[in-house]
Amino acid sequence: MRGFFAIVSRDLRVATRIGGDALTLVLFFVMVGSIVPFAIGPDKAMLAKLAPGLTWIAAFLSILLGLDRLFRNDAEDGSLQLYKFARTPLEMVVAAKVIAHWLLTALPLIVASPVLAILLNMDMETWLRTVLSLLVGTPGLVALGAMGAAVTVSLPRGGLIAPVLILPLAIPVLIFGSSAIAGQQAGAATLFLAAISLVLLALAPFAGALALRVSEE
Repeated sequence: MRGFFAIVSRDLRVATRIGGDALTLVLFFVMVGSIVPFAIGPDKAMLAKLAPGLTWIAAFLSILLGLDRLFRNDAEDGSLQLYKFARTPLEMVVAAKVIAHWLLTALPLIVASPVLAILLNMDMETWLRTVLSLLVGTPGLVALGAMGAAVTVSLPRGGLIAPVLILPLAIPVLIFGSSAIAGQQAGAATLFLAAISLVLLALAPFAGALALRVSEE
């Protein structure tokens, strides 16, 4: 477990030193919400109706922006090769990378969600459901992204291919995420969303580790 927490801490420190990545994702997340009102006009009822889907689309696209750096930087500087021979199992390395990536990408979006709620005319109850659905569903999106990034890490343009691979698999998360905000059965949708995220989080370390091992063969 010491190696696990060391990898999480390392990724957080590296991202902090580089700076700007989390801010870029948050700005993109907010920009999607600010552009839509100009596109559909000042219809507050329409904005409130579209808000759940727009929130999840903005979150999904923002998470995709930071997907390429999940394993590629480690592959370029040789760290990924060292991970394969470390005492810490590669599955735990992938799990640590998923947690660090969620903290660096999804958590800032959740913190910035009040801004999007104002832009999309959400009431307090809808915003609280939005925060809950993002907390429950974004780990699943990050887990999917980790699997896609691991599969394409050795490809020259893997950063462009990974989103194409995971987009069809992310559709259930987007559907239940939107339904958890404003659906007629929001509670059931939240439970389904939590189940999907838990399954993806359980699969991601093993699928990602297998893909990383195969990528070097």
